[in-house]
Amino acid sequence: MSEELLAPVHNMQDPNPWYALTQDHSTFIDQSAKEALLRNNDTWSRRVLLPVIRPLARLSIVIFRFIRLFLPRTFTSSKALHNLICWGMRNFVSRDANYLILRHFNMGSQVLRFLNDNLSDGKLPGHPLHPLKIEDLRDNVFVQHDLNIYNFVILMNQYLRTHNKKLTPVPLDQIDFSAIKDFDPELEEFPNTWHNFLDLQSAIELYTPMFALLLSREDFERASNSLQLDETIAIYAATLFNKDAIMGIVNNKHPMVPLSTIEAGFRLMLHGLDAENLYGFIKYVRDSRDGALQAA
Repeated sequence: MSEELLAPVHNMQDPNPWYALTQDHSTFIDQSAKEALLRNNDTWSRRVLLPVIRPLARLSIVIFRFIRLFLPRTFTSSKALHNLICWGMRNFVSRDANYLILRHFNMGSQVLRFLNDNLSDGKLPGHPLHPLKIEDLRDNVFVQHDLNIYNFVILMNQYLRTHNKKLTPVPLDQIDFSAIKDFDPELEEFPNTWHNFLDLQSAIELYTPMFALLLSREDFERASNSLQLDETIAIYAATLFNKDAIMGIVNNKHPMVPLSTIEAGFRLMLHGLDAENLYGFIKYVRDSRDGALQAA
């Protein structure tokens, strides 16, 4: 973060918005992730390039979606998509943005396993994703991440019906937090050269049309609609903890009313924020319980 954002004092007549948010602790986002995101917000890339990139990217999505009406599965390649993403991340995306991207997949897998452990006795099969370096993402990680969410929802509800169960709160002292582990120290040292300048939002806006171009029509629509499952996953967690207030931190909602794919890039940013908040909340409850047990 810039020296201005780290300053211990601020100008009362000209407060820095990003510094204000670094001081705010009303959400549950890990401080390291929050600072990485706010550094992104303070870059020239987001201020100058994003307003140019966003409309061009959305126009590209419209064009590629039109093409896919007539060629729904022709010339698709998930492998090419992932290779292109990894090449861009290695050569152009900033260190902070790469850090947040790798965090997202690790958090997602941990949260799904946590819910599996506590709501379905750990019985659901899964495909956990724990990429620790950019090259790990080449193995279809972006597409598999979306598949994992859908498969979890389907398998969880099949399990509940088969065992004649319903989602119910779990007493705090019986909740298994073993799935939630710190992984930041295991992440690679990300590139930080002069050409790694692209902020997270700009990178996402650039990559989203590539999903529309290189994935089939059905795959891209499924990936876009999966963002709205943030609400579904949050409901599971809210039920587990008996904390309806969790729903207040969810941005992507109403999965039965699909939104336009044109704004998928912006909603993907909100998806990342939702994931950080939910993961942070689970860690907060774990640490609070452990602290209370130690004090007893």
